[in-house]
Amino acid sequence: MAQQGHAQVLASAAAGDEVAFRRLIAEHHEDMRRVCAYVSGDLTIAEEATQAAWVIAWKRLRDVREPSHLRPWLITVAANEAKQLLRKRRTRARLEVATDASREPGGLDPATGVAGLDLRSAMARLGADDRALLAMRYVAGFDSNELAAATGSTPAATRRRLKRLLDRLRKELTDA
Repeated sequence: MAQQGHAQVLASAAAGDEVAFRRLIAEHHEDMRRVCAYVSGDLTIAEEATQAAWVIAWKRLRDVREPSHLRPWLITVAANEAKQLLRKRRTRARLEVATDASREPGGLDPATGVAGLDLRSAMARLGADDRALLAMRYVAGFDSNELAAATGSTPAATRRRLKRLLDRLRKELTDA
């Protein structure tokens, strides 16, 4: 969608146009859901958080002045909803271990599965805010300016925080 098209769809949706709002949902829902899944570690919570975020978006869409701010705002609302649901339910991230390796000759490399478990375990030990930051960067593809706007920080501080998180994950994974 061109920039002018984005502005028109945003304005129409903010004015109550349900068709325009459905277009926004079609364009942004999957990114929001994926970020929520990383934040919560739970697909059910991710779906609930995404749905709750759309309710908030419908009510507060007029607050978004610039079309370029829409995607970061939507994903931030969704990530915050996932964190809130996670706190309410006080659930822990569940690890799913594949017990049936590929039946193809050679099968699944066990080291790959173990590395994936190690990463999921290390991610589960991070706080929800840290998981949200990593998800917004690596799942939703936010740059440091968008991350800074979403977290209320500066781009430089956001890059430093990301570097510390990645260094922590690397250390945990090499120590494991």
